[in-house]
Amino acid sequence: MANLCYTIEMNEKNVIIVGAGIAGLAAGVYAQKSGFNVTILEKHIIPGGLSTSWSRKGYLFEGGMHWLTGSSEKLTLNKIWKETGALKENNPVFYKDPIYTLINGNKELHFYRNLEKLRDELLAHAPEDKKAINRLYKDAKLFLPIHLVVDDIRGLKTDSPKHPTSTELLKMLPVMTRILALNNQPYEDYIMQFKNEDIQHLLRSTIGDRYNALSFIYTVGSFASGDCGYPEGGSLRMAKNMADTFESLGGKICYHSPVEQVVIENGKTTGVMSKGQFISADAVIITQDTRRAIDTLFNPPLEERWVHRMRKVIVTEQNMFIGLGIKADLSKYPRGIIFPLETPFKAGGLEFKELRINNYALYNGYAPEGCSSVTCLLLGKSYEYWKAAKEDGSYKQKKQELAQDFIALLEKFIPEIKDNVEIFDVATPVTYERYCGSHEGSWMSVWAPGDLSYSFPSKAKSVKGLYFAGQRTMMPGGLPTTVYAGRKAVEYLCRDNNTMLHN
Repeated sequence: MANLCYTIEMNEKNVIIVGAGIAGLAAGVYAQKSGFNVTILEKHIIPGGLSTSWSRKGYLFEGGMHWLTGSSEKLTLNKIWKETGALKENNPVFYKDPIYTLINGNKELHFYRNLEKLRDELLAHAPEDKKAINRLYKDAKLFLPIHLVVDDIRGLKTDSPKHPTSTELLKMLPVMTRILALNNQPYEDYIMQFKNEDIQHLLRSTIGDRYNALSFIYTVGSFASGDCGYPEGGSLRMAKNMADTFESLGGKICYHSPVEQVVIENGKTTGVMSKGQFISADAVIITQDTRRAIDTLFNPPLEERWVHRMRKVIVTEQNMFIGLGIKADLSKYPRGIIFPLETPFKAGGLEFKELRINNYALYNGYAPEGCSSVTCLLLGKSYEYWKAAKEDGSYKQKKQELAQDFIALLEKFIPEIKDNVEIFDVATPVTYERYCGSHEGSWMSVWAPGDLSYSFPSKAKSVKGLYFAGQRTMMPGGLPTTVYAGRKAVEYLCRDNNTMLHN
């Protein structure tokens, strides 16, 4: 085991965590605090998993987080972010407002956090949509108290219990009758209630177009409630904060250490295989994408009812990411820009009616002095397109063509870009699959119209000492689910070992 940083402590329970993403780091912090000897095995060379950023020639491209649910100190989830070290003094939270600005020629339309301000903005722009605007206002206002409920498992011993209060739950009751209707309504249908095309473009850019209307209204309500800020330094700083916290507690992270198999003997996990070598452990927490893990980490396959259900119900949200390093100061433009398109933009076998641009010119550290970093997300089912391109040898060329087409289009809206693009980078679902091991290169699951909300177990039923955490454990995934799942797995680990969970 000389090529691994793993060491066995004979007098402690040894825990291996598969993956140093947000769930793995959260699980590592809580388990290490609670007296376990924890080692995280990570295939990549940096922490964070899908919540990641990367540098290219002095430009930083935010490739993961665009807002953080639980950034508001009013929420219990915020305590978890702080307990895991994700939020520290070095990454204060900034609350972007407006969230997006649609620019259509000389017209601007703002998506404000404040619901009254948003309503008045939309009414002034499109009085003919008064009914639909008031419906949006009332729906979002209903959702102001709705948030992820943090609740410790029964029988857990902990020095800081986390349970919802009766007042907290009562505030959520009025929305329950509206939830079912919004859950059954497609996001696109909700948007098309508005006659004004500018409003359609502005609202359509909030989440992926395959979701239900419930996901959209929940997001608007979260912004309006004072949540969903952006920590300074973004994904990478937050992940490094968590990794530093974990290591300061005595935990170990072994990078470039992919796990090939979880070893199970007589109904109990005994360790893992990494780079062809067996590493023993008393417990294993899998935080790699669970949908991928159930197909790749077990031989023979894990046979539990929830495993088969997961294969059937998971629909992946996929992302094409474009980052540009521009030798021009774009600070006069909004942080979030929507450009409506007369002709749909074609990319990855899909068509897009607008471009959603993230402009980092007003953030420190994202570009050299006088320069700007901008990114664009193109959400939709593009994995098969890029997988086929990889197999037939056209992958690199198609990425190049996508970047060139995008730059040529964006120049029409932001003339400063012309001849000033110093670097571009394109990431596809195949990129995320390669670096992060995520199923179909996805970073969330689609909550489609009519789908029931689901969750999957944090511990195996047929194998002792085997736990799961990550974005697949609860619909639709994302950062709040991920960090909560990391804690939840350790709650079961502690209860199974009659150990107190320390926060």
